[in-house]
Amino acid sequence: MNIKGKKVTLRAIEEDDLQQLHAWSNDPEIWPLLGGWHFPCSMASTRRWFEGLAGDSLNQRFAIDVPGIGLVGTANLIDIDWKNNNAFHGMMLGSPEIRGKGIGVDTVMAIMRYAFDELHLARLDGSMIEYNDRSIAMYCNRCNWKVEGRQRNWYFRNGRYWDRIIVGVTREDYQDLILEKNYWDGMK
Repeated sequence: MNIKGKKVTLRAIEEDDLQQLHAWSNDPEIWPLLGGWHFPCSMASTRRWFEGLAGDSLNQRFAIDVPGIGLVGTANLIDIDWKNNNAFHGMMLGSPEIRGKGIGVDTVMAIMRYAFDELHLARLDGSMIEYNDRSIAMYCNRCNWKVEGRQRNWYFRNGRYWDRIIVGVTREDYQDLILEKNYWDGMK
């Protein structure tokens, strides 16, 4: 099953994607925008990561595919808590030239629709480095996520500490956005 947005298709990550994913994971231009620890990794490490994806119902990772372009990034729902109906969401757009074209917004909208309408989750959580203004604005201004907190000095980047901005969205926030923007009108 693929997850359809207006511009993107979220699909399973396939072995054919590994070369591009490996290149992005070794791109130091991408690292400062992402949480977590980043360091050069081998293709063998990328392959082991890929092999560990199968059958993990608590951590779902998707390739972001755009017609006519192909693979442009990844999105995820991880640490899925099936008892309390929540998960953590993150996204990485690999190619700078596709940013600012609505692909990120459509990816988040497709993830929310899948999480809330198909998986029956009640909320999604996320976080960003305080200087990632584009991501914070996209999630909060365009996709109805709310800033729910700040963890001071969470990330160490470029010789100093930066705050972690905690964001979240509920099923009700998503439904309000759909009613207000009519985002999915014309789609099945």
